[in-house]
Amino acid sequence: MSRDDRHPRIPGGDPDGAGHPDASAPPGEVDVAVAGDTHGAYALGKLTSVVLDALAEGATVRGGPLPGGGPDAVAERLRAACAPVLPEHGTGAEEALRTVVRAVAEGAADPADPWCAAHLHCPPLAVAAAADLAAAALNPSMDSWDQAPAAAALEQEVTAALAALVYPRRTAPDALITSGGTESNLVALLLARERARAAGAATVRVVCGDNAHHSVRRATWLLGLPEPVTVECPGGRVDPAAVDRVLAGLTGPALVVATAGTTDEGLVDPLPHLAAVAARHGAELHVDAAYGGPLLFSDRLAPLLDGLESAVSVTFDLHKLGWQPVAAGVLAVSDTGLLAPLALRADYLNADDDGEAGLPDLLGRSIRTTRRPDVLKIAATLRALGRTGLGSLVEHCVRTAREFAAFVDAHPALRRRPGEPGISTVLFRPTAADALPPAEGDALVAEVRRRLLTEGLAVVGRAVAEDADGTRRLWLKATLLHPRAAGEDLAGLLDLVTATAARIRTTHAQEPEGPR
Repeated sequence: MSRDDRHPRIPGGDPDGAGHPDASAPPGEVDVAVAGDTHGAYALGKLTSVVLDALAEGATVRGGPLPGGGPDAVAERLRAACAPVLPEHGTGAEEALRTVVRAVAEGAADPADPWCAAHLHCPPLAVAAAADLAAAALNPSMDSWDQAPAAAALEQEVTAALAALVYPRRTAPDALITSGGTESNLVALLLARERARAAGAATVRVVCGDNAHHSVRRATWLLGLPEPVTVECPGGRVDPAAVDRVLAGLTGPALVVATAGTTDEGLVDPLPHLAAVAARHGAELHVDAAYGGPLLFSDRLAPLLDGLESAVSVTFDLHKLGWQPVAAGVLAVSDTGLLAPLALRADYLNADDDGEAGLPDLLGRSIRTTRRPDVLKIAATLRALGRTGLGSLVEHCVRTAREFAAFVDAHPALRRRPGEPGISTVLFRPTAADALPPAEGDALVAEVRRRLLTEGLAVVGRAVAEDADGTRRLWLKATLLHPRAAGEDLAGLLDLVTATAARIRTTHAQEPEGPR
């Protein structure tokens, strides 16, 4: 029996091989059409056009980086558009997609808008989003070879290339695809714990700066490790001397966690110095480069990560400075043997005799079982742009941050946190806040941000960081990840911030004083 005989015509599919759907099929039949195979692709194409129209319509109605009105108004509009979410009788695929996608697009925070710049939340490249559609349609599950034959091979090729990017001089580096920095840091600490146990120690002590991502502390909690020893970070970076003092007082295995691209400021810890301190005390180094890791794509910027190769493991995300749809995380290790503790046997997924017969074992490539083929979108992007193409986009974002910082410095009603900007992050605040008592000044900064959000005008972040006098103050944060927006696209945001601050101060001045 031929393959075609085993796949009879599906209603709503391509009846004559002419490359078009069966126009005579009842509309309802597309509702239950599957997305894969040659026939499903035609149904998917028809529905994709509905989705694209709904995305455009929703964005047009929204008209900016964020929906206006605040949480209650957004939720009410969503409920009004989508109720009931579980009708007694279905409305059909086209109507459902048009309604739900349009409503979510209308109420979205759109990172493709240059004024949506609060978080490490990138606008995904179209090539990556298109590849993600293919991943969803094919739906391979990356926990056994027989569910993902080609995707498994593709993941092996991509992880080898990414591991070599991090560890170009190591002979057998490796990498895992993860859901992001939180999972990558969790696995890194898990592997460190298992190495400590294999060496006969009860546990491993984690040493990190107070600038470390919260996932490091959460990972120690999940893994039953002692609370991390946290050291000071003058100016936002870990002090190697402080790490040296801590390690001198510890016995047993220790893992120093450094950060290459802090969430609040985009700062890179002094990696070469931390690597030297760790080596002197026989400790290991893990680097959380979820933000900064993609600097490696750029020949000009890669030196900012000097010392990275001394780490036993490195976290980096491609859904930040890699422009992938969430999720696209990576954990690289200096040697593939370090991943051995993840090995697990489940007969229905990786039986011994299947392995002996040559079927690849995927179960030890993640702490998850079922997981999406996130490698597909990564692979398409790497091939489309190449290392230099991605490097030029990273350089663009870094350059844009410098341009934006210069605009802040030139603005009479704003000031920037002293020092060079982080990777692509700029902290700033209205000078009007400095004219108030410290608590009131910080309250004004916070209210400016919330007012911009509520009115749907801009999405800026917030961060507490040291000022020139050592005082910790609240700052507005612009995290610039747009691969095409330039500094002048953001200049108007500064006038908007100062005008909003002025409006708030005027309103407060007009409010009657409370009882004395």
